Amino acid sequence: MTGQGLASAMVLVSGAAHAIVNATLKSGADKMSSRALIDGASGLMVLPLVFVLPLPQPAWGWLAVSGAIHFVYLFSLIRAFEAADMMVAYPLMRGAAPGLASIIVVSLFGEPITLAIAAGVACVCVGVTIAAFGRHLSRPALAWSLLTGACIALYTVADAQGVRAAPTAPSYIAWSFLIDGAVIGGLFASWRGRTFVLTARTQWRAGIVAGALSIVSYGLALWAFRLGDIPRLAALRETSILFGVVIAVVFLKEKVTAARLASAGVIGLGAMVLLASG
Repeated sequence: MTGQGLASAMVLVSGAAHAIVNATLKSGADKMSSRALIDGASGLMVLPLVFVLPLPQPAWGWLAVSGAIHFVYLFSLIRAFEAADMMVAYPLMRGAAPGLASIIVVSLFGEPITLAIAAGVACVCVGVTIAAFGRHLSRPALAWSLLTGACIALYTVADAQGVRAAPTAPSYIAWSFLIDGAVIGGLFASWRGRTFVLTARTQWRAGIVAGALSIVSYGLALWAFRLGDIPRLAALRETSILFGVVIAVVFLKEKVTAARLASAGVIGLGAMVLLASG
């Protein structure tokens, strides 16, 4: 398998894991406590690795920038899921990200992009966004979803540059999850106080599973960004919406709509274009 082929496979697995993590967050009664539990579990899991992996010396700045963006991202993600169904908020936030990330990396960092990749990115962005059509969307839900999408694009760019600057992909990945778990998870847990303690007592198993899947999801995506081009891979990762639709319908009991079926078709077309372009 070529480097591009391996990177594509990694982001597809990443997308599936990402949909499960977000479904776990959406199903939680107190979403900030659930997010603190997920990030805290991830941080504890990677903690032993930071003692054996090389320090990501050239990437400290990118880690700091990414951590700040992730704080805003996670806060707005929680607010979006509190304001709307998963299949309304999730497509909007994920649909806005790949196009914006592509514009940033191409214009600021000289990342190469072909007409085929641009067409695939456009299909995925449009397809993901279609999934939210036909549903009531309040202004707060729209605002939080779009802010989340902008943060996704920004941390994708920051982390892609950081993982490339680090001596190894695992060192950057481990420190990224440790920082998010200790700082953001700690802040969210402190914010919720006793509610977090009660959530941890009843949902610790789900938190551990989602924390492990979170490492798989974003860890694979970061490693892939080190191997391939960001515009193609960032858009390909948004096939997570296909897994998200299945989870929302089967487990969260949300309804299938014509828009969601159309969305799946357009995303599938975009994914085929992106895979062929690699």
